Amino acid sequence: MEYSKVYLVKGKEIAIQRFHPWIFSGAIARKESNLNDGDIVEVYDNNGKNYLATGYYANGSIAIRILSFEKAIIDVNFWISKISNAYNYRKKLQILNRITNVCRLFFGEGDGASGLILDYYDGNVVLQAHSYGIYLQRENITKALIEVLGNDLKCLYDKSAETLPKNFSQNATNEFLYGKLEHELIVIENGHKFKIDFINGQKTGFFIDQRDNRQLLAHYSKNKTVLNTFSYTGGFSIYAAAAEATRVDSVDVSSPAINLCNQNIELNSLKNHEGFAVDTFEFLKDKKDTYDIIVLDPPAFAKSRDAKHNAVIGYKRLNSMALKLIKKNGILFTFSCSGVVDKYLFYNTITAAAIEAKRNVKLLHYLHQPPDHPVTPYFSEGEYLKGMVLWVE
Repeated sequence: MEYSKVYLVKGKEIAIQRFHPWIFSGAIARKESNLNDGDIVEVYDNNGKNYLATGYYANGSIAIRILSFEKAIIDVNFWISKISNAYNYRKKLQILNRITNVCRLFFGEGDGASGLILDYYDGNVVLQAHSYGIYLQRENITKALIEVLGNDLKCLYDKSAETLPKNFSQNATNEFLYGKLEHELIVIENGHKFKIDFINGQKTGFFIDQRDNRQLLAHYSKNKTVLNTFSYTGGFSIYAAAAEATRVDSVDVSSPAINLCNQNIELNSLKNHEGFAVDTFEFLKDKKDTYDIIVLDPPAFAKSRDAKHNAVIGYKRLNSMALKLIKKNGILFTFSCSGVVDKYLFYNTITAAAIEAKRNVKLLHYLHQPPDHPVTPYFSEGEYLKGMVLWVE
């Protein structure tokens, strides 16, 4: 199959030779005419002699997202190979096992296809396309998933209307691409049960990326009072309560999220929990010396580089407030999922918050995303989740 060709500015091929999966518009010297968003293209160096990669085109800052660094036909067989590799990687790491049946099945650049997210909930898969090029591949991806998962695939739901660029999302409809959800969906993670609403919930219905960090919280929670802020459906809360915390409070501005959190507490037959559908900053105002452990897991304060400064201010304010309020010898779990706030900036921001709060702290752990959200050394931008656990004297 013949694909349109794109030629790079001299010297700009170096990043591609180092396997970075994005090509920015300024790196393109010339391209064949009439390229549309989502078109598959082949990338060559400036003189056209050396093939570099195959990807899909977009009329934007990131002009090409790479799908392969070897010549390839982007068809069903291509996606079978990609998804098989991702699935086998997770099987070999035993991420899916007798006590966990939920994981990220495919993580964009980390699994070699920029823009594609597949989350697996006990055979029910949710697809999110973060670019129009991936959205146009939905039929091939569906066929590939059917081939790779076989009878283990119960349904595939496309939830891309929230993740596509605005000029394409207005015409996108969330829908089942294969099968239907036959009944209320309950999954298990490290032996804990969770109700999942991927149709109406945030993201794909659950924050899978905090699995290992929730387990770490459980290690510290016995006989402690625990506050879980921005709690969503109660992931951290369930682990803390199951680990015999004396009290667990969940706070989220969303009433439906708190309702589902309370249902998850009941589903796991847990006690000593209360949910609050209020703003976290408002809730924290009068809670000095109330909690031994505070979890700060806010939504991304910055989704673009233009918003980075305000995000840093937000993280500092939130962490300073929590550090001032937490009990002596308390433990703070604090996170950022803002991709544009790297781990070094986050570390410095938390340090500034501790100075402002006038609390002496010790670093217990650096935290990050689990291996089903793989980060490659060629694409450090994929390390979006970062966290710290602090001992607060």
